[in-house]
Amino acid sequence: MSRFSQKKRFKFNTIYAGILLFIACMAVFMLGVRFMDSGNGDRQEKALRNAMERDVMHCYALEGFYPPSLEYIETHYGLSYDTSVYIIDYQPIGNNIYPNYTIIRKGNAK
Repeated sequence: MSRFSQKKRFKFNTIYAGILLFIACMAVFMLGVRFMDSGNGDRQEKALRNAMERDVMHCYALEGFYPPSLEYIETHYGLSYDTSVYIIDYQPIGNNIYPNYTIIRKGNAK
């Protein structure tokens, strides 16, 4: 075997190793993105719950009654959320009784 054929063989194996390393790095990156994305939905839902609670309490503190509807909160207190991802079931009980509300993430959302 001549020294030229050995050099070519070494270079060929190095290219394969580089390609395999690139594929492994991309796989780790994609798994990381997927992991971060799954936690993002939970953080969004928690932020929506906090905003809803804050706006309900803010309305009671300023106006002396709890909001009569979800639309009232959206109009007067600036609550905004992605309606394609979340459903809010808002049920007022009375002017001076804390309302019942449920925040539900739709099934097709992550």
